[in-house]
Amino acid sequence: MNIAEEKMVSVVYELKYDDTDAQLIEKVEKDNPLTFLYGKGRMLEHFEKNLAGLAVGDSFDFKLTAEEAYGPVTEQAIVDVPMEAFEVDGKVDEKLIAVGNTIPMMDSYGNRLHGIVVESNESIVKMDFNHPLAGEDLHFKGKVIEVRDPKPEELAESCGTGCSTDGCGSGGCCGGC
Repeated sequence: MNIAEEKMVSVVYELKYDDTDAQLIEKVEKDNPLTFLYGKGRMLEHFEKNLAGLAVGDSFDFKLTAEEAYGPVTEQAIVDVPMEAFEVDGKVDEKLIAVGNTIPMMDSYGNRLHGIVVESNESIVKMDFNHPLAGEDLHFKGKVIEVRDPKPEELAESCGTGCSTDGCGSGGCCGGC
């Protein structure tokens, strides 16, 4: 069976920056593969395109430009958040707003976001809400370990609310809900 629309796909891979250092970003192994319903927008579009037609046992090795992956770094995603937003019982935990910390937040529409503290002063915390891999060219190398028809409950899950591909961790760095 080949990878096609509405097939459950499981892959293992190494994800590296596509630069001279080729630093490892993520390694997904057989004991916990990335499994997803193909063609439902849950993965990066160009990630899926590179897997189209592959079968169990096939290897893949491809690169995605920053534009094909998480896009460029945008200045609009770097914002000043009032210090009051970090107050609990009238106090701010200085450890929480330390430069480099990632803080889960929610926008005015209820969307969950992760911001990285860039700097802070007595009145604002400057946070970067760009995806951590924005602006990066990526290199995927791996293998297809399963292609099958989805179970009814897997199809039902795919028909839920929309999904964004702006977070690592819940389905690999290719995206997830």
